[in-house]
Amino acid sequence: MNKVASFEVDHTQLQPGVYVSRKDTVGNMVVTTFDVRLTAPYREEPLSPAVLHTLEHLVAVYLREKSSWADRVLYWGPMGCQTGFDFLVMGEVAAAEIVPLLRAAFEFVAKFEGEIPGAQYAWQCGNYKLHDLKGAKEVAIRFSALLADWKEKQSEYPVRQAD
Repeated sequence: MNKVASFEVDHTQLQPGVYVSRKDTVGNMVVTTFDVRLTAPYREEPLSPAVLHTLEHLVAVYLREKSSWADRVLYWGPMGCQTGFDFLVMGEVAAAEIVPLLRAAFEFVAKFEGEIPGAQYAWQCGNYKLHDLKGAKEVAIRFSALLADWKEKQSEYPVRQAD
């Protein structure tokens, strides 16, 4: 059986940050997948489903409606482990290119006021009442501050040492 590359990352050493998870070729286009890690697995609490859901809605609005990258965004969605998000964009993109975009997106969340877009009615979302704006803003403030001081070395996955 082929190994899934992300399962070879040492999650016990992984820190919050932005990592290039993979690059895939689809036809003649490259798709870059980013691991946007908001918490340190096993050393920090995972994010609550309500915080993840709010971040999913608000960051998606920023990426798809308010950024110059909107036409290159393919996917923004939470990881099942509740420690971050997968972010897929068209093109071969380095972390250094995407960090300013993500910082702006999380600053947007940190300053957001009002109703969560796509969460007013049941027909808009599968669980439209499951949101935590206050918690999402706290995470956004912390993560945008981390990205403000981001260094390229912070995007190197920790490699698991042989047993």
